[in-house]
Amino acid sequence: MSEDFKTYLDSIKYEKYLKKLKNKLKNKKIIIYGTGSFFKYIKENYDFSGLNIIGISDMKFDEKDEGKDFLGYKMIPKNKIVSYNPDYILVATLKYISIVEDFEVNILNKTKIKVLPLARMPFLKLIKEIWNR
Repeated sequence: MSEDFKTYLDSIKYEKYLKKLKNKLKNKKIIIYGTGSFFKYIKENYDFSGLNIIGISDMKFDEKDEGKDFLGYKMIPKNKIVSYNPDYILVATLKYISIVEDFEVNILNKTKIKVLPLARMPFLKLIKEIWNR
């Protein structure tokens, strides 16, 4: 699996994207959403210094998990994200379209919080994913 992640991240020029992300999000408060194997691989193989990550969230986290440590970050239940007032949420999943859409429509619609993918796929691949939903 990790070789698949490496191949994918190399194909989307992730190192270059991460550098742009760090420049764009400098001094912004960030919550990472998604704690699966894809995020774990990225965390183990790329440098997140320069990103002000205030916590990590996942649908499997609930209120009893809030504040506990997970992979070096504070756990934040999804329903509490807005109360942390991040500037950005970075979605750390391969198939991020529906998650980004859910955040924008159902959770962040009355806030100034923005949501971006932690790893963005090329435009044509993105169109294919949307088309095949």
